[in-house]
Amino acid sequence: MWRDHLTEIIVFTALFLLVSAMGFVAARWRAPRDMAHLDEWGLGGRNFGGWITWFLVGGDLYTAYTFVAVPALVFGAGAMGFFAVPYTIVIYPLVFLVLCRLWSVSHRHGFVTPADFVRRRFDSPVLALLVAITGIVATMPYIALQLVGIEAVLKTMGVTGESALARHLPIIIAFAILAAYTYQSGLRAPALIAFVKDTLIYIVILVAVLWLPYKLGGWGAIFDSAEAKFAASPNPNDGILLNANNQLQYVTLAFGSALALFLYPHSITGVLASRNRDVIKRNMSALPAYSLLLGLIALLGYMAIAADVKPLPGATAGSSDGNTIVPVLFDQQFPDWFAGVAYAAIGIGALVPAAIMSIAAANLFTRNIYKEYLKRDASPAQEANVSKITSLVVKVGAVACIVFLDPQFSIDLQLIGGVIILQTLPAVALGLYTRWFHRGALVAGWVAGMSTGMWMLYQIGNPVTGRKHFAGSAFPLSEFGFDTKKTIYVGIVAVLVNLAVAALVTLALRAAKVADGVDGTASDDYFADEGDPRVTPGSTRDADAAPEPVA
Repeated sequence: MWRDHLTEIIVFTALFLLVSAMGFVAARWRAPRDMAHLDEWGLGGRNFGGWITWFLVGGDLYTAYTFVAVPALVFGAGAMGFFAVPYTIVIYPLVFLVLCRLWSVSHRHGFVTPADFVRRRFDSPVLALLVAITGIVATMPYIALQLVGIEAVLKTMGVTGESALARHLPIIIAFAILAAYTYQSGLRAPALIAFVKDTLIYIVILVAVLWLPYKLGGWGAIFDSAEAKFAASPNPNDGILLNANNQLQYVTLAFGSALALFLYPHSITGVLASRNRDVIKRNMSALPAYSLLLGLIALLGYMAIAADVKPLPGATAGSSDGNTIVPVLFDQQFPDWFAGVAYAAIGIGALVPAAIMSIAAANLFTRNIYKEYLKRDASPAQEANVSKITSLVVKVGAVACIVFLDPQFSIDLQLIGGVIILQTLPAVALGLYTRWFHRGALVAGWVAGMSTGMWMLYQIGNPVTGRKHFAGSAFPLSEFGFDTKKTIYVGIVAVLVNLAVAALVTLALRAAKVADGVDGTASDDYFADEGDPRVTPGSTRDADAAPEPVA
């Protein structure tokens, strides 16, 4: 009952109201010139410095869902759950220079979305539309998953009801407040709130990794408890160490997730809001500090095993909700007031990425669908207004996913989202370095990669949940005719197919001398920095010149 958690509810509510107030105040923070412009509403004026960007991007990538799902996976499967740690380490060297180039060309041309860049680089509205739709579709379930984190906290505090409406009413209220201050303040709201969110998470996790091992008998006892649990598991792939059957899945999932991370529109939005290239370079060097925190968060799964934590009942009879592992652990092992702080960290941790994701999805719709196909002469004020309204629609859609869909299906949708967004890698990431791929070939590669990924995902079932299709992203190699029990991450196979088709079709189209459009960027655009002049749309160079492709 909620009365047994009154202190936790009071602390949670107080901190939630505090950050909500900060969200509304953010509209006046850093003196925006004119909020009726996507540069101000959607990118915070493109003027965030090192600390703001660090908290914003970190708060965007390390979400409430991360806080509850990674330990839950470690609790249920063991070592496999640690895939999130190496992928958030290897990603930063991979994107260090890539993101600097993206920032520079976006600063020079005023791009707001990755699809803006693809449109200008490849002179292809069709390819840009595919990139935009892919980004929106991949982002929607990600927003819904932030609600899964809040729902786990509310369930642990006993804030539930018999009917679907009563059970989800607190989430609806929370997202209504989020929608209101995001509509008013734009990207400044999550940027300001991220300071509070990340500070709370750091405090909670550091206290937990110091206190819980002491209380549970030390790290040796914790790992012994985990090893004993997995030894009795009917799944041979569960354990505190990987085995021959799941190593390939672990490696490909980690690498594929790393490649996908900064292709998500919300990740790019945080980068484009930076003041200059040096801010990005410093952040790519400093963001691995969050990976250390993520490793500590993952260990909460083993601590929950040692503490004999039992997840709360799930939505269906006889099921359990693994996402409640961490909230229940804090409820059992800490004083009520500190558990309330931990719950607030998770709840606020959902608001920051949800706001950025909805803004990023709205920017894609506005720039690459509304302005490209519905109203080419839209003014900056009209763009900002459409983006605000779209962000509200996106949030309503995310709430609907939680209210009407099984939360487990939302989780599976997010895994599918990673496979989907990877198909933009050739056009966006590789496009920053080379114009070699033909625009028609990139469209063909996208179709081939997406079709392959969807076919593979359709073949994946889960006998535990009873779902026959789209029940994960681990594809058994036996389906390809190999005599093995190994699995591989679908996203890696799909993007390799994408690249192979794009390369082959490029050679064919070049041989057939099919027109490839005009590259609207120049070599020096990819090295532009703060203070460098921007290219005015419709200028002589922008419209008539054919700059040398960047190799």
